Amino acid sequence: MIGILVILAVSWLLLHFFEKQNILVLGLQPVTKRIKQFSIGFLLSAILCVFVQYLEAFLKSSNWVLHENVSGGIVLKSFWWDFRSVLTEELIFRGALLYILLNRMGSGRGILISAIAFGIYHWFSFGVLGNVMAMILVFIGTGLMGYAWAWAFAKTKSIMLPLGLHLGWNFIHNTIFSKGPLGDLVLISEGGEALTDWLSLLNFVSGLIIVPLLIFLYVRYFVEEEVE
Repeated sequence: MIGILVILAVSWLLLHFFEKQNILVLGLQPVTKRIKQFSIGFLLSAILCVFVQYLEAFLKSSNWVLHENVSGGIVLKSFWWDFRSVLTEELIFRGALLYILLNRMGSGRGILISAIAFGIYHWFSFGVLGNVMAMILVFIGTGLMGYAWAWAFAKTKSIMLPLGLHLGWNFIHNTIFSKGPLGDLVLISEGGEALTDWLSLLNFVSGLIIVPLLIFLYVRYFVEEEVE
């Protein structure tokens, strides 16, 4: 939590120095509207993540079963971990720096720079640096998702929609389907077989290409562009 407070303080200083603005320029108001944007983003990403996980189970002929040791406390603790990690990344990649980039370089270049930085960052957070194929796949998947979330920020003039989109994906992926660094949590995969090359490619495309494209379509056609 101290790290988030430090990022907020640095963000405030950057906004004040470069744009003569404060942290509220990241779109925290009006509160009701921002909560609605956050909730829609969370639900959309959650649904897409559930679809991807059950597609993988179908392709592998496996099943998702409830973990016998799961509890409400464990879920809340994991949600809090997901929230802190997502908020940290959003403040860095869809916060003050993106706001400044959009104002100084325009939406096209600002969004692209943010997406590239987000993809490169995940080489380190996923621990794939040096594995060329893994680096390419991680860059494509996280870069496309980062582009979609940055575009959501640019259109809404708020961090709340990308925050919801990001948290919805991470919480379902990490906590509900136990795919994160915290280990087995709510659901665990049981049975099944390893995917063949073609099925593995299909699974990759669905999770790391189709999902960002669907979010692109949502942002393009259903998110109203706001003006400051």
